[in-house]
Amino acid sequence: MTKKVSPDINVYLADDHTIFRKAMVNLLRTFARVNEINDAENGKELLALVKKAPPHVAIVDMQMPVMDGVETCENLVKKFPDVKVIMLTMHDSERSILHMIELGVHAFLLKNTDPEDLEQAIYTVHDKDFYHNDLVANVLRKSVRERLEASRPDFSRMSISDREKEVLHMICKELTIKEIAQRMNLSENTVRNHRTNLMEKIGVGNAIGLVRFAYESGMIS
Repeated sequence: MTKKVSPDINVYLADDHTIFRKAMVNLLRTFARVNEINDAENGKELLALVKKAPPHVAIVDMQMPVMDGVETCENLVKKFPDVKVIMLTMHDSERSILHMIELGVHAFLLKNTDPEDLEQAIYTVHDKDFYHNDLVANVLRKSVRERLEASRPDFSRMSISDREKEVLHMICKELTIKEIAQRMNLSENTVRNHRTNLMEKIGVGNAIGLVRFAYESGMIS
């Protein structure tokens, strides 16, 4: 007998194209774990909704009138850090994606992505903080190649321990804190401390920043 999944994720959506937005709302209603859904036609309207009651996940179109996706995400990350942000884009603009990664956006999806990928992205950013798909991986790889051609940063001075490297590898595999703790036979608090120490040493504020560092340092490719 299949166990019924209880809806536990509130999702807000901002997109100025009404037909696309309403179709997305109808699609979100079919996802087993999605609970409350609200939609807005621009970033300003979305932020007003978030201010009243922050969702777990916000899906934001990059190109919108009044307040575009970039400005909207900047406001979300700074003012509502607990909200996981998924950016929707028509084009895989490397510069924009890198900027959003540095800002702290949790996932990037092309607007022609499969519904299954959207559903997986929502669940993954909610449960594991980021969604590391091929779009992000390809942009990070190209960015790393370009940086290495210029000059490779000296990561050796950061004094990252073997245990921290092991935690970082598992974070890159999208394992949760609980899963990492089980695999390493550690308490969840110890894993959280390792994760916090890594972010402080590397100078990033979230998991996708750790993934970017892992690419740039050559730990993953």
